[in-house]
Amino acid sequence: MFDLKGKVALVTGGNGGIGLGMARGLASAGARVVVAARNAEKSRAAAEELARYGSEPVVIAVDVADEQSVQSLARETVARCGRLDILVNNAGTNIRKPPQTYAAEEWHRVLDTNLTSAFLCSRAAYEPMKIAGGGKIINVGSMMSIFGASFAAPYGASKGGLVQLTKSLAVAWARDDIQVNAVLPGWIDTDLTRTARQQVEGLHESVLRRTPAGRWGVIEDFAGVAVFLASAASDFVTGAVITVDGGYSVQG
Repeated sequence: MFDLKGKVALVTGGNGGIGLGMARGLASAGARVVVAARNAEKSRAAAEELARYGSEPVVIAVDVADEQSVQSLARETVARCGRLDILVNNAGTNIRKPPQTYAAEEWHRVLDTNLTSAFLCSRAAYEPMKIAGGGKIINVGSMMSIFGASFAAPYGASKGGLVQLTKSLAVAWARDDIQVNAVLPGWIDTDLTRTARQQVEGLHESVLRRTPAGRWGVIEDFAGVAVFLASAASDFVTGAVITVDGGYSVQG
């Protein structure tokens, strides 16, 4: 029930971090992965790695915040791979500063990259998935969907909105056999959080102290949950929000 052979998975931001961790899982389960991102060099390197799992990965450049670019991404995916079964909305960004200091442009940049992009990509994937007889959408949220952070107002707003978008799409598309779920990562060792450790004093020690698992997460921790949510194993799971945080969010 975890077999993804013959399936096509589109992963935005799939050339690094959590997106690459999920792409590895999907490829290892047999899916053909489309790596959609802006950095062509990183995408090619990711595709070369994913090819070791036996599939034929595809690289497509995209600006996930641009409506026309996203529509082109969906069309090219179907044209090159014949179908679209799985979408991972992983592309994201953050700007860390006190809320009173954000410019409107910075607010919109974070919201457009993290939230609007997920709507645009999901909308573009809907028709190909419906034609295929169903599909799976995995939205990558954040524990900032649950907690507030003084240095991440637009990021938290975008990720909270992503959870509600997940639930709305799950209800709207359930009869089309399209399951839509969200994953909320905790503190994961990625380029984004390495920058955070430089910008937020004491963050590393705080994360280790609060996380019951006693460590930062790694991108490999997302391979299994991606396969579960992309496979037949989760056919009756939709609108769910799954934390992958080593127990961080259950601490008082």
